[in-house]
Amino acid sequence: MPAAIAVRELSKSYRVGVKEPGLRGALKHLVQRKHRDIHAVQAVSFTVEPGEIVGFLGANGAGKTTTLKMLTGLIRPSSGHALVAGQVPFERKRAFLESITLVMGQKQQLIWDLPAHDSLKVNAAVYDLSPREASARIAELAEMLGLREQLSQPVRKLSLGERMKCELLAALLHRPKILLLDEPTLGLDVNAQDAMRRFLREYNQRHGATVLLTSHYMADIQALCPRVLLIHEGRLVYDGSLSGLVERFAPYRQVRIDLARPAERSELSRFGEVEALDGLSAVLIVERARLTETVARVLSELKPLDLAVGEPPVERVVGQLFLEENLAAKLGGPFAQGDAAREPASPGAAAEREPS
Repeated sequence: MPAAIAVRELSKSYRVGVKEPGLRGALKHLVQRKHRDIHAVQAVSFTVEPGEIVGFLGANGAGKTTTLKMLTGLIRPSSGHALVAGQVPFERKRAFLESITLVMGQKQQLIWDLPAHDSLKVNAAVYDLSPREASARIAELAEMLGLREQLSQPVRKLSLGERMKCELLAALLHRPKILLLDEPTLGLDVNAQDAMRRFLREYNQRHGATVLLTSHYMADIQALCPRVLLIHEGRLVYDGSLSGLVERFAPYRQVRIDLARPAERSELSRFGEVEALDGLSAVLIVERARLTETVARVLSELKPLDLAVGEPPVERVVGQLFLEENLAAKLGGPFAQGDAAREPASPGAAAEREPS
């Protein structure tokens, strides 16, 4: 079975004007323009198999949204190739448009002053769905999303969480094979985020849809994505499992201690960074290279009642990676792109992938 998404050496550059500040700079810019090139995406390669849910991670400005826009055909790549559902995205053929959907957390397609149900009727007409088929699909998706009377209310009167559910229903009405989701839980409260994750998981299982998801909420990635792609300054620097990402880029361990006596932060900081201290419970962050030595010292000097060593929370690891100087130091040079040399895998194989 061909890959749902196949990307090879995909790049996008923009030429922008460079102007010196002040009136002098503005006048000079009129007669002697200078430009510089911004490389938003640089030679990115990966494949996504049918039915996979893949997380797409990176800091703001790393190139995530630009990549998604190229995959939907909204912008044309400067170089490289992409096939989505077997189609070239920027050709925007009808078969391609009927196979994909793009949901952006900060954008809306529903008509603000009309009930959501009226906008859904418009979407159904665009995709040539019969009234009977449209009603059946709306009922199915509304049940999965927990939407009832909300569909008959004007969109402007819905809460943000209800509005995002309606937006997602509208985007999935034509039952696309490939979902490209850019921050779909942006701004939602904890309960709405959890409901959105449960829906996406159920939709994937029920319809076998392929999902490429960007999010700054690591709970989204942990709940949905066995495999992640990490992009930094337009380059793909990691393709593998989420646990492998932590193992590869986190040079420290988390040490949990149950103390036999109260201790001050200053005393505990001799063993590592004190992440938490609550009564007789403490959490230390210790460099992997010094772990054995540090644990021995803790046991000898503090004589704790209990001690456990584990991986740091994935939120902490990825949060640190999003700091450019931190990630640049860890990379130390060009990385082989994990998926570029890999043969297409069977659906579901991403969970067993090791970091490249």
